[in-house]
Amino acid sequence: MSKLPFESLTSVSPLDGRYRTSIRKLANYASEYALVKYRVRVEVEWFLFLNQLGQFPDFRPLSSEQEQQCREIWRSFSLQDAQEIRAIETETNHDVKSVEIFIRKRLAKLGLEETTEMVHFGCTSEDINNLSYALMIRDIRNEVLVPELEQLMSDIVQLAEPLVSIPMLSRTHGQSASPTTVGKELAVFASRLDFWTCRLRNELVYGKMNGAVGNYNAHSIACPLIDWIHTGSTFVALLGIEPNEATTQIEPHDYIAAILNTIKGVNIVLLDMVRDIWAYISIGYFQQKRVEGQVGSSTMPHKVNPIDFENSEGNLGIANALLSHLAEKLPVSRWQRDLSDSTALRNLGSAIGHSLQSYQSARRGLKKLELDSEKVQTDLSHSWEVLSEAVQTVMRLEGIEDAYTKVKELTQGSKFNRDAYVRLLASLDLSDSALARLRQLEPSTYVGLASELAERTLEKVRSSIQTR
Repeated sequence: MSKLPFESLTSVSPLDGRYRTSIRKLANYASEYALVKYRVRVEVEWFLFLNQLGQFPDFRPLSSEQEQQCREIWRSFSLQDAQEIRAIETETNHDVKSVEIFIRKRLAKLGLEETTEMVHFGCTSEDINNLSYALMIRDIRNEVLVPELEQLMSDIVQLAEPLVSIPMLSRTHGQSASPTTVGKELAVFASRLDFWTCRLRNELVYGKMNGAVGNYNAHSIACPLIDWIHTGSTFVALLGIEPNEATTQIEPHDYIAAILNTIKGVNIVLLDMVRDIWAYISIGYFQQKRVEGQVGSSTMPHKVNPIDFENSEGNLGIANALLSHLAEKLPVSRWQRDLSDSTALRNLGSAIGHSLQSYQSARRGLKKLELDSEKVQTDLSHSWEVLSEAVQTVMRLEGIEDAYTKVKELTQGSKFNRDAYVRLLASLDLSDSALARLRQLEPSTYVGLASELAERTLEKVRSSIQTR
């Protein structure tokens, strides 16, 4: 069989094929190219940091122009540069060493041949890798995930706002229950997503620059007068990363596990939401806007399927499976390090990619929703039995003994209309004022403080998004 060229239709992963458009921006942060660029950045910045220390007699200070030229190695890093590093790797069979060689060549072109021995000085590969992944994770969080989640929450808020006061039958255990409002139920999901998004934004990202097994062994023997603990931690902090002084060869990845579990928390909330909305569509509470040219079924022309919410659900399952595995695997390393974390970390982009695809699918689905107010009202008008909660609570206040049991015996498992409800009230020993209050009640007005709660919740979410 002939070898197929690589393009979206021949991609093995749907992330780089069918879903490429949805996750394209992730390639700037989570691709192999991006990882190589982050490695080049860390190597160059460590080289410049050591030069600025002024503690190495043969490492003459660079001019500001030379520093700028060095930084351009990573700032203008191109796909062709990454391909050059990959070509070097075919000879070295070592990804980080290939980066070091690439930088040495670039420094030589700048006339800095005498400085090249300071590239990768004192480093183990994991010094470069852990900081590269730290920068990657920080940037994915700040530039991709949080903005996408804020857009998702904004879409939910926009859908919920005009529905804040629209009464709707609740369902607990799948059965009719005390009414709520449509906007209130949507607001709950916005609030839950905001909770996890705030946690995600505030998670610390850690890194280390302390040598082969985390003890600055080579550094201390080569340059014993330098305070290497302070020096290494200072460099990490300058990258915008929290220094971790207590490591083995690897930064132990506990912070990565925390971040991945937080993303998983986001995804669980979204999974709950898309399943609920799917169910509301199935009972007719929401209709989906018809999109010209789209087909719902190859044989049933009438159908408009909730495919966006189903796509979101499917990708959330894949994402959380990967997130769970990575969160459990990465913090576990044999003795001072083994390489099983290296291959696992390469799937970070896949876990984030399936999450991102699910967020965008959910957003597409939300934009197609239209409330069927008539259907929602019809369900309420056929469910007068839900007022039994109000009746037994008022009876308690009136001092009627065993109020709950009395109402249960008259209502449990029964469907009520208005007439049946009125007969129920007439059979009870209630005061005139209590009867008057209960007779005025309808399922559509028995929503408690749902509207107020929805408005308060949506305002908090809006404020949270704006303050970030």
